[in-house]
Amino acid sequence: MTCILQIGPLTERFNRGLAAEHEVLRFWEEGADVLVAQHAQRIDVVVTSGRFGCTAALIEQIPNLRAIISFGVGYDAIDVAAARARNIPVSNTPDVLNDCVADLAFGLIIDTARQMSRADRFVRAGKWPSAGLPLAKQVSGKRLGIVGLGRIGETVAKRSSGFDMEVRYHNRRPVEGSGYGYESDLVELATWSDFLVLTCPGGESTRHLINRSVLDALGSKGILINVSRGSVVDEPALVEALTEGRLGGAGLDVYAHEPKVPQALIDMPNVVLLPHIGSATEETRLAMEELLFANLRAFLERGEVLTAV
Repeated sequence: MTCILQIGPLTERFNRGLAAEHEVLRFWEEGADVLVAQHAQRIDVVVTSGRFGCTAALIEQIPNLRAIISFGVGYDAIDVAAARARNIPVSNTPDVLNDCVADLAFGLIIDTARQMSRADRFVRAGKWPSAGLPLAKQVSGKRLGIVGLGRIGETVAKRSSGFDMEVRYHNRRPVEGSGYGYESDLVELATWSDFLVLTCPGGESTRHLINRSVLDALGSKGILINVSRGSVVDEPALVEALTEGRLGGAGLDVYAHEPKVPQALIDMPNVVLLPHIGSATEETRLAMEELLFANLRAFLERGEVLTAV
């Protein structure tokens, strides 16, 4: 029976299914370091997620590690370089969550622009009979900038066609065959955009990509939407821009130090805050679990994962 080190819990359905087929060591429970030390020689596979990751130090402790199988599209919390140095394949679960994350991104666009969450709080607080809300912003016909035109970014762009939006994007290089306008300068894209949506990967290469210059370019009428990773945004600069009115609003599903959210963001009426739920639907999470299991089975049977990072 394969010995698997599971870094963190997923759904109860997944946890039961994995334990039914394999010997599972539960890293998130008390005594994790002792657990790894006792079983290091026996561990074949690490099962983790974009949230829990897998460090270089942990990889080093497991001499016979053969694969890292991850739940989620993001892998910045996994030390892929350390794995590749030992020829350990790393898999993730791309594509199956594109629609869900794109739906959420557009939900944040509409909510932040039309102030729907703010209006809901207004009604629930009993303020409607005696006061009114400020006018909101229209979504249709506006300019949509996308940072990272990968699978999810493309899906967000497709959603925009129903709102008659013009789309431009920023990548390291143009996407071959794309019908959307390419902008090599991120500040220029932000200057042009009414909404700037972040769908790029996390990691060191994109850390604080959205800095004060980009936020100032987006401006007092612009709205930032982040469904990528919290590390992509300079969070103190974002708080400062919103506090000083240099940025019009933000819709956020991810943060720099999850699950901690700056109190300043919580207090702002022009910011919509979600608890990292981009893929959190029954249909998508099931599809992600099934793809993780498919990657695991393919590796154990043939020595290759289906969706390698």
